[in-house]
Amino acid sequence: MNKILVIDFGSQYTQLIARKVRELGVYSEIWPPTAPVEAIRAAGPQGLILSGGPQSVYGKGAPTVSPEIFALGVPILGICYGLQLMAHLLGGRVVPSPRREYGFAALRLIRRDGLLSGLKDGEQVWMSHGDKVEKLPPGFRVSGRTGNTRAGVIEDPRRDFYGVQFHPEVIHTKEGRKLLANFLFKIAGLIPDWNMGSFIERKTEEIRKTVGRGRVLCGLSGGVDSLVTARLVHQAVGKRLTCVFVDNGLLREGQYADLMEMFRIKLDLDVVGVDAAAAFVKALGGVSDPERKRKIIGRLFIKVFREEARRLGGAKFLAQGTIYPDVIESRPVQGPSAVIKSHHNVGGLPKSHGFVLVEPLRELFKDEVRALAVELGADRAFVAQHPFPGPGLAVRIVGPVDEESLRIVRAADDIVVREVRAAGVYDRLWQAFAVLLPVRSVGVMGDRRTYQRVVVIRLVQSVDGMTADWFPASSDLLARISNRIVNEVAGVNRVVFDVTSKPPGTIEWE
Repeated sequence: MNKILVIDFGSQYTQLIARKVRELGVYSEIWPPTAPVEAIRAAGPQGLILSGGPQSVYGKGAPTVSPEIFALGVPILGICYGLQLMAHLLGGRVVPSPRREYGFAALRLIRRDGLLSGLKDGEQVWMSHGDKVEKLPPGFRVSGRTGNTRAGVIEDPRRDFYGVQFHPEVIHTKEGRKLLANFLFKIAGLIPDWNMGSFIERKTEEIRKTVGRGRVLCGLSGGVDSLVTARLVHQAVGKRLTCVFVDNGLLREGQYADLMEMFRIKLDLDVVGVDAAAAFVKALGGVSDPERKRKIIGRLFIKVFREEARRLGGAKFLAQGTIYPDVIESRPVQGPSAVIKSHHNVGGLPKSHGFVLVEPLRELFKDEVRALAVELGADRAFVAQHPFPGPGLAVRIVGPVDEESLRIVRAADDIVVREVRAAGVYDRLWQAFAVLLPVRSVGVMGDRRTYQRVVVIRLVQSVDGMTADWFPASSDLLARISNRIVNEVAGVNRVVFDVTSKPPGTIEWE
């Protein structure tokens, strides 16, 4: 299978680069710049893409790579900071630009072959840089420029090194997809062999080889990720799979009973239900720090799985619905990207959990998982449901988790989802939910003073959950949700609307 490695220098668009490459039918992975050249060579990529980044290549502590990557003999494309770093390491000179360039620019073409094949002169591109390449490295030439940047596109076709000062991965660069396709297919000579059909074949065989004749437990959460994992593992090992669905007390209204019926009757899976609600809520009592919450939940899930494994006579393997964004946010290898949050199934797991993990979706983005679910025959309505966090309502209660807070957030969340569905906008959203804050505000109800809790409405649009925009809901919809929550959910006297995108915020509050 063809493979492109995206070297991450801390750009907010790094994940978008990897996604765009996959959309073109080529498998891609995100690697840190600290990865040894030997590890990169062993991974066998057919090309490298150096991402953008917020720093200056000449700055103290700026992220860099070993110059040995330029001796790997594979095509390399540098984007923004990646272009500047390539120029810097290969003998060019990068300096501060007297005029920074942010936003739209017109790309003037000097050459129309290779990387720029099929692009028109004056194409709209998206710039975001404060430095520029003043002197080209030996062997390079300029192929495109803008009014403010002479080295807008540089190339060394003899060595297959290319660089663009703009961001082809963002939608604002009109022909960015075509430019990336030129790099992948015209320059690197790759074949688009990444699709869900080939993924199913490869992963099914991998699971069979990993598991052998062993038994597998699969933790079901009620979401698409864990369901697709169960279907893939079942396809590989058949009756040697037992699914475990834990009622952790942190689920939505009626979610446990509804999902147990779906798992057993509609999907014909061997599912064991475990009522551990009291244990989870007790363990979370008094805990405010979101990282501690996630780790507590991860440990308790493992405890339940261990007990079920013993009851079944020993299951060595544990299958989880871990996906690529979980890995990226939880545990990046040392590099410029920071840990955002420990997902309960990645950074939240205890180090010695006693299982061999089976995570067939670990390299997929969310939209790819949904496409895979359809390929495996899952109901489209289920596939289109909004993601629900593994730690459940615990991360929608800012502050300690207790039964009263769970009652409030569960009821408020149910109202949000029902009203969003009634308004016909559910399918336009990535997620719609309620958050309970650890503050109280003064209100008045029935001519009496109240001092009660505050609920946040969160409505966002996204493609893969890595970035998101808040949804500009109508005032009528917000008014209905607010009115119902205040009137129907005891203990709440104020409702607010979150208008924060990701970044700078995250989708969930914790």
